[in-house]
Amino acid sequence: MQVLGIETSCDETGIAIYDSNTGIIADVLHSQITLHAEYGGVVPELASRDHVRKIIPLINKALEQAQLTAKNIDGIAYTKGPGLLGALLVGSSVGRSLAYAWDIPAIGVHHMEGHLLAPMLEENPPCFPFVALLVSGGHTQLISVQGIGQYTLLGESVDDAAGEAFDKTAKMLGLSYPGGPALAKLAESGQPGRFKLPRPMTDRPGLDFSFSGLKTAALTAWKTSEQSTQTKADLAYAFQEAVVETIAIKCRRALEQTQMKTLVIAGGVSANTHLRQRLTELVQKYDANVYYPRPAFCTDNGAMIAYAGSQRLLAGEQQDLDFSATARWPIDSLHACKA
Repeated sequence: MQVLGIETSCDETGIAIYDSNTGIIADVLHSQITLHAEYGGVVPELASRDHVRKIIPLINKALEQAQLTAKNIDGIAYTKGPGLLGALLVGSSVGRSLAYAWDIPAIGVHHMEGHLLAPMLEENPPCFPFVALLVSGGHTQLISVQGIGQYTLLGESVDDAAGEAFDKTAKMLGLSYPGGPALAKLAESGQPGRFKLPRPMTDRPGLDFSFSGLKTAALTAWKTSEQSTQTKADLAYAFQEAVVETIAIKCRRALEQTQMKTLVIAGGVSANTHLRQRLTELVQKYDANVYYPRPAFCTDNGAMIAYAGSQRLLAGEQQDLDFSATARWPIDSLHACKA
């Protein structure tokens, strides 16, 4: 089965084609970073309009890359939610309309399920069951995964997600947009030990996260210190270290609680090399394994949507003509895939 995947949940237009026999055969992406940079963050209306401009040319480009035509596509998967409603409606309406015109099934995909399943696209994919850490700009969640659609939420952020805290702290330090990667890069030249920031909610039981207070602590440290270039790097180092250690503590607890031996990390922040190194060290102590998607599949992309959609289409699921987009959509409300 060859499935066209469409991702338009925020500020990237991602199109990919997944072949259930051979894997990803086309993958194209348009990023809106330059468009939103002057505003220091995503402007929803501008994002929606840019998706409208780019989506059809990118679909044509993906078909050309795969050396296919519309007649070769067996199904369409599009991001239904969560995300920016206007942006979601662009992908949903185009995906559902093309499926109707081409007389093939379509399926609306949960954006975070796409992230969660992205490591399945690698040569050495994880096997169910496993603990998944979804860590991005909008979500920080620990989930017990028994199979596709069989998700039990173990813990989540009660305020700012990790990626959001990275971006806001970077903006506070005057770093360029997007802030998270810029802060991580700056942290490489930081000196350890100068600043000691809190590890939020690690002094109590449970698997929930909170990064709002950490962000405030970083702001206080910045305002009360000599605001030099080195100070900025040292604070970036301390902030990243606090986030990474907090996540590692919660992942350790999740593995202990579930008695599982597999940890899957996905979402934009999973590309952070310091986080990957720390979690790799963690699982080695527990005789466990950790899996990540390749860096290109950590951020939003069409490949993860094409794969997640293909699994549900293969199980016989499809979206009715009266499609919808959903800005908020709890991942643990999904039903199990019958495949």
